[in-house]
Amino acid sequence: MLKTLTEYEALAERAHGHLCAGQVLGLRMALYGVKLLGLADPAGADRKRLVTFIEIDRCATDAIPIVTGCRAGKRSLKFRDFGKVAATFCDLGENRAVRVTARESSKRRADEIHPEIPEQNRRQMAAYRELPDEELFGFEWVRVNLGPEDLPGFKAPAAVCAECGERVQFKREIVREGKTLCRACAGERYYERLR
Repeated sequence: MLKTLTEYEALAERAHGHLCAGQVLGLRMALYGVKLLGLADPAGADRKRLVTFIEIDRCATDAIPIVTGCRAGKRSLKFRDFGKVAATFCDLGENRAVRVTARESSKRRADEIHPEIPEQNRRQMAAYRELPDEELFGFEWVRVNLGPEDLPGFKAPAAVCAECGERVQFKREIVREGKTLCRACAGERYYERLR
């Protein structure tokens, strides 16, 4: 069952190391996303129905799994670095998804609502607790095409890269000119090898 925002804030503070405006915004975003999907217990009874995509690596990203129960290690939390305070909540049971975005105007609204609070973070935290969902967020219904290899619980034989010999799971290998390669050896390396 869903908890109160105050209960989620305590969990988020413990997980993130401190409570900030981004955490409150992330909690509210996740609560709004699961509400739009009609999921009453995302981290419990509905946990196998939900996959969440997060589009930024900031404070809100640590808060969203507190509400949803989605975790990278369970393959139910996906990260796409678009640099946006946005998340897409996918209901696998109903084959539908909603993308929720933080409105830029929420920062201005925080200044308007709480001019008496001098510190920006505290001012935003107060406003983010009070503002209605519609003032904090925009949303749109979207389609997310998830293959079986992207779902929690997927099992398949692993491949071995012909170049580096490392194991590649979940159909993430690339076959080029008859050779099975990992993405790094196929040219998608995010790191530079030191020799």
